[in-house]
Amino acid sequence: MHGVAPTASEVIFGLSPLLISLTVFVITYGIIITEKINRSIVALLGAGMMIFTGILQQSEAFAGIDFNTLGLLTGMMMLVAITQKSGVFQYVAIVAAKKVKADPWGLLVMLSIVTAVFSALLDNVTTVLLIAPVALLITDALRINPYPYLFSIIFASNIGGTATLIGDPPNIMIGSAVKLTFNDFLFNLAPIAVVVFILTLIPIYLIWGRTLYAAPEDREQVMAFDEREAITDVPLLKKALTVLFLVISGFIFSHAIHQEPGTIAMFGGALLLLLQALGKNPEAQAHETHKIYSEVEWITIFFFVGLFIVVAGIEKAGALDLLAKQLILLTGGDFTATAFTILWVSAIFSAIVDNIPFVATMIPVIKSMAPTFGAENLVPLWWSLALGACLGGNGSLVGASANLVVAGFAERSGQPIRFLPFMLLAFPLMLASIVVASIYLYVRYL
Repeated sequence: MHGVAPTASEVIFGLSPLLISLTVFVITYGIIITEKINRSIVALLGAGMMIFTGILQQSEAFAGIDFNTLGLLTGMMMLVAITQKSGVFQYVAIVAAKKVKADPWGLLVMLSIVTAVFSALLDNVTTVLLIAPVALLITDALRINPYPYLFSIIFASNIGGTATLIGDPPNIMIGSAVKLTFNDFLFNLAPIAVVVFILTLIPIYLIWGRTLYAAPEDREQVMAFDEREAITDVPLLKKALTVLFLVISGFIFSHAIHQEPGTIAMFGGALLLLLQALGKNPEAQAHETHKIYSEVEWITIFFFVGLFIVVAGIEKAGALDLLAKQLILLTGGDFTATAFTILWVSAIFSAIVDNIPFVATMIPVIKSMAPTFGAENLVPLWWSLALGACLGGNGSLVGASANLVVAGFAERSGQPIRFLPFMLLAFPLMLASIVVASIYLYVRYL
């Protein structure tokens, strides 16, 4: 949202809007990175400061919120919260383990593939919420170290999430801001996601694959798991799979039906809530609905709300136009150099800070390059940003929300993932994936 920067008299103490907005922005991000205070609280306080200091009016702040992104996230969280009650995700994981006869390396590959595919179709945070506990259950039964499995699940979730519009929050934000469809992401990013996924398994095999061993009697125990017992509610499973099929079809044909992904996901969530409520008395319906709503990650949703407003503040004050001009100056206005700069800067920044706030900042920066390159020519820059932000999320534990979710499970199971040991291994692997992405970008678009 572009507006004229407020006059000095409108801003508190007559200070420079640029200075005030950047101060609020830097302090907000600084506190988010320390993780000392919950990030949703910090983002909302930062948003409030943008309004109270006079940088934004309330109406401008609300106009800066991308409700399509929020609708898509909330709708998918509702759908998954209901679907998981059927046990279908545990069913898939047990079938995957039995397909490879509970062989430790085969199991790692299968869990990674399941994670990558689910991450592309649901979203990576939701996927790791479902797969990480199952991985811990199976590795416990096999009496093997869960660390290589959890590490692989983190990488697979971020690589799989790169492939589609709904796989990773940065893609949701980019798609929503630039009107790129589900199919656009699928055709442009899925091929490179598959290549990066396969190449990433090679170093993981060299580091751990050759030493993974499970005793024959422990493998027998896993083979004895009954996947049918995992399915706890068959009628719910049928309803959930039907609605999920309709929602994903809606994403694929969103262009043809002229509907935004946010509307499709929210409608799907409401439809599945209705199907689950039918035939129950009002008290049971209220209890059930309350339970589903409580499983939506409101911390993430309100984090987004605050963040969109903070970014709208620095955009209105002109900071992002300045940044875009600096980027173009740095690359001498060369389109190829700009694309590579966005890819690498996105990857490194996304490893250091959560990729969501970084992408929220970069979207208006790239938009303001339209006068230089032409709006219709910016598409490769959006792919640069998506690849850098999604793959860069693998660089450290704070790089993506999914990583922190897995780390939480690991800690609860007494196998904590430490920040530095993880980063020493993950960061070089992430950089290798960005080298592959650079080659792909150059060959396909530049």
